[in-house]
Amino acid sequence: MANLKALYINTSLQRQSGDSHTRVLLEASGRILADQGVAVEHLHLLDHQVPPGVYPDMTEHGWDTDDWPAIWDQVQAADILVIGTPIWLGEESSVCRILIERLYAMSGELNERGQSVYYGKVGGCVITGNEDGIKHSAMTIGFALNHLGYTIPPQADCGWIGEAGPGPSFGDQLEDGKRAGFDNDFTRRNTTIMTWNLLHLARILRQAGGYPNRGNDRTAFADGDRFGFALPGEG
Repeated sequence: MANLKALYINTSLQRQSGDSHTRVLLEASGRILADQGVAVEHLHLLDHQVPPGVYPDMTEHGWDTDDWPAIWDQVQAADILVIGTPIWLGEESSVCRILIERLYAMSGELNERGQSVYYGKVGGCVITGNEDGIKHSAMTIGFALNHLGYTIPPQADCGWIGEAGPGPSFGDQLEDGKRAGFDNDFTRRNTTIMTWNLLHLARILRQAGGYPNRGNDRTAFADGDRFGFALPGEG
């Protein structure tokens, strides 16, 4: 496990990472990986200037500043990517959507086998809030990562939501001295299973050397090699 790297990106709307409830649950997952020898990094997206858009460098499209190229180096280096987001109006945050746009901006990049640069990497998500929407948000994020080329293991999401309406957020100190959500069996179980499945799958892909490129080499398709799939009239 010592050669694996994990990147946790928090797309909280909180300007400071220390104010983020989502960060508390991200750190719980990260500690499991760190205990197994994985190199873990946490990145708070609002600590950086990352404009919306679907291009690798938005300074070439009217923005004065774009920190995404430097963040991209961290994304490329990570075997495991976990996206953390709060829920607002039943959806992932606007910052999360910007992250997904910028990940999509790199979808034209290929690895040495002519595959998506995201092949061989695994992805998951952590979601917090005080209203329903964990599974809906996880569905959106999981599909986006998978479509880009990430491999999604079983039970690749976890989260916590409090009672509907105003109330404590994950990790808040309660009147009885406990912290909100820490004793929730569902959250504890799913966070643990998600994290270990990310780890197992990342190890399996690393040991296998990623995916074979037979049938999914974009450069070969560009040269007309359809790997036995013939269009009508082509034989």
